[in-house]
Amino acid sequence: MVLARQVIYPVNVSLLRKVERPHCFLFDNGSLRPASTLSLRHTAALLSEKLDTSVQAVSLLHSSAVPKEELGGTAAELLEPALLSWLDRNPEGRAVLLPLFFGPSGALVDYVPERLQSVRLKFPQAEIRLARSLVDPGETDTRIAQALAEAAKQTIQLHALRRPKVVLVDHGSPQHRVATVRNHLGSQVKALLGEEIAEFRVASMERRPGAEYAFNDPLLSRVLGTPPYAEGDVVVLLQFLSPGRHAGPHGDIADICDEAGRGCPTLQTYLTEPIARCPLVVEVLVQRHEEALASGLTKTAAV
Repeated sequence: MVLARQVIYPVNVSLLRKVERPHCFLFDNGSLRPASTLSLRHTAALLSEKLDTSVQAVSLLHSSAVPKEELGGTAAELLEPALLSWLDRNPEGRAVLLPLFFGPSGALVDYVPERLQSVRLKFPQAEIRLARSLVDPGETDTRIAQALAEAAKQTIQLHALRRPKVVLVDHGSPQHRVATVRNHLGSQVKALLGEEIAEFRVASMERRPGAEYAFNDPLLSRVLGTPPYAEGDVVVLLQFLSPGRHAGPHGDIADICDEAGRGCPTLQTYLTEPIARCPLVVEVLVQRHEEALASGLTKTAAV
């Protein structure tokens, strides 16, 4: 009997590499409040399950200064050193940088692309794609607005409010395009809430001085001191993704609301929760990640 000879074909490693899922860095702006990093890690864990790939939670700034004892014993990481460390181990690695940002802030338009250019010089064979932010005013997608509207509804139900007034507040930005995102979301949220609320408007937490930054107006502090928002029940809808110095307990927005209440005794404000953990937000993040892959991972020279 003649035995069939086993033929072993060589493995095309480069072909296998093309079908491997790239590493994902989910990044936010960063905060000195541990709750922000813990929230980011929670979102990264949800994403990892959805994407079936490793998702590493990192920040652009600040978070590495938080004592690791306040973060479950694991120190926070910043995007650039974390990326460089990963590329040291994977010099021809493929990665998606996934921003946890509502809109195209200066960090996404200028800072991150500039830092990636320095990464290219060190790792010219690396393939990296910077994904889009969550909201594009040129699209009809309402999922982020739905997440915000749901946060408002949860607060209304929790406090048994009857047709309260609602103010959607973001941080404020020197970038006009970020205010455009806020206004776009505001229009969508207002339509989604419909007859459940009595009044609706948008506001910013803060702005730079000067007429050139007037697109941030009105400020939340001014809205809460002006009728009809100077009295009755007002839901302050946080256009923030994670808790921190601004949106967390005893944060800047809570202080603004407390100050407004002292000046307007019949005003009662109710703050919503940040929305990063909402399944709809995670769903959009998954889409942004897959868009980056579908468009083709490019070398850092093209980022």
